[in-house]
Amino acid sequence: MDATTAAANRRLLTKLVVIALAMFGFGFALAPMYETICEVTGVRNLLTRDVLPANTQVDLTRTVTIEFDSNTHNLAWSFQPVRRSMEIHPGELTTVSYEVHNTQDRPVTGQAVPSYGPQLAAQYFKKIECFCFRQQTLAPGETRELPVVFVVDPGLPRDVATITLSYTFFEVDGRAGAGAARTAGERSSAGDRAGAG
Repeated sequence: MDATTAAANRRLLTKLVVIALAMFGFGFALAPMYETICEVTGVRNLLTRDVLPANTQVDLTRTVTIEFDSNTHNLAWSFQPVRRSMEIHPGELTTVSYEVHNTQDRPVTGQAVPSYGPQLAAQYFKKIECFCFRQQTLAPGETRELPVVFVVDPGLPRDVATITLSYTFFEVDGRAGAGAARTAGERSSAGDRAGAG
């Protein structure tokens, strides 16, 4: 091998070693670069736990007492809220549960219809998730916990310090009360859609 070929081989080997080191360095630096890019662009960083953004629309200057009530109409179910009342800040996302138990020896379908006191509170009470949005069918002896996720609009007049959320369950399988439940349910659903809009 002549001197020219040996020199060319050394140069090629040097270039290959430099390229390999550069690729290793790039791979090593990729994780911190990715983290920095995600932080700068606001993209969620996979290396950190999810943090819920702060809700800036919560009115921390006041609290509203929410009272929970339950009734049944011609329906042999046991139905009550897990909590009777709670204090919340307007704008705060809140979850509460009701417990329902079918005391019959047959499956029963019911529809819950909400009402509010005072009545004007209905337009400020925004339900995100609610068992009243659909009919509930319980097997004989079945007990179920039904959640309600809601927000009270911060626009609620300041003189309203207490809201009562009341649900009445009607049987809707063609027995007594079905027509009333259907009519009340349609009114309530229309009101909820209007309130959500």
